[in-house]
Amino acid sequence: MTNSAIVAPAPARILPVIVLSQFAGTSLWFAGNAVLPELQASLGLKGEALGLLTSSVQLGFILGTLCFAFFSLADRVSPRLLFLLCSLLGALANVLLAGATSITGVLLLRGLTGFLLAGIYPVGMRIAASWYSGGLGKAIGYLVGALVLGTAFPYLLRGLGASLPWQTMLLAISILAAAGGLAMYLLVPNGPYMGKGARFEVGNMLRVFRVGELRAAALGYFGHMWELYTLWAFVPVILAYAYPEWAPGQLSVFSFLVIAAGAVGCVAGGYLSQRWGSGRVAFVQLLLSGLCCVASVWVLQLPQLLLPFLLFWGVVVAGDSPQFSALTARAAPPQLVGTALTVVTSIGFAITIISIQLTGYLLTVMPLRGVFILLAVGPLLGLLSMRPLLRAK
Repeated sequence: MTNSAIVAPAPARILPVIVLSQFAGTSLWFAGNAVLPELQASLGLKGEALGLLTSSVQLGFILGTLCFAFFSLADRVSPRLLFLLCSLLGALANVLLAGATSITGVLLLRGLTGFLLAGIYPVGMRIAASWYSGGLGKAIGYLVGALVLGTAFPYLLRGLGASLPWQTMLLAISILAAAGGLAMYLLVPNGPYMGKGARFEVGNMLRVFRVGELRAAALGYFGHMWELYTLWAFVPVILAYAYPEWAPGQLSVFSFLVIAAGAVGCVAGGYLSQRWGSGRVAFVQLLLSGLCCVASVWVLQLPQLLLPFLLFWGVVVAGDSPQFSALTARAAPPQLVGTALTVVTSIGFAITIISIQLTGYLLTVMPLRGVFILLAVGPLLGLLSMRPLLRAK
């Protein structure tokens, strides 16, 4: 197919199926966090278990994305098949968590889940990029919005089903993830913009960074990632600090709302990108989330303002992510779109481990209200790197 070829619009079912499958698969991400109190009670885990549990998933995801990028799997193997296999195996790893008997077993299973998520999140974006070209920012806005909802979903399940055994919750999440993988494989064929697969070359991972706009998008994304998952991981801690009278179920429900608010930013940003361009939308949202980091010093001392503040922060902290992915996909060589998305995502998640562990340590030596302003470093550096993108549509 040549660039001048006329491509029929994607069937109406394609985007909803991709979105729902992405939501289902990424519900595995924080499944361990949502049942952390039960895991702590069952295995005698200490307070730092939250940081360890979250970082083990992130580390597994990094190893998975590096492996997939090194072998260019997302460009050499059917993305639908890759998505299916990783969804099924991720669901199995999540179920096995209920039978873990040690912290080592828990961390290994969460790390394996993270590894398999590398075949769900960036591969889902690869599948979307094969169907949508001009409207990629809008399509990926929905897709990352689904990831945000999937990430938050275990907290909602935990809050509404507080009386259910935690093992049952893990099983329900696993069934959802497996169903998402099957739906993607059976209902979404390869799209018309699926480039010819790349040959395996060691240099593929580095070749994608030769493009100036891709480097700018990647650096902006790295600044965004310094903030995003650290905020998400510690939302329950912030809420418990501000509202000590809340029951665990209430904390879980409001943790879901704060994280899930990011879906609004993702979808709204996708529509705005059609008028303003992905670069401008990402810049504004990253600027607003950086300002929230700074304002947290004061707002964390004002419980009456904290909840609306966190909901707004939740909207803008995630809303720039799909636009960074759209910019990366557009700037990458056509035969290396999957590799570019995967390697950029991998580096971004490596940054989250440093940020999460640093924040966890600082919470042991500083008052909570003074810790989250340090997250502003990421948005600041990202904004400085993004200036070339403000001209990009």
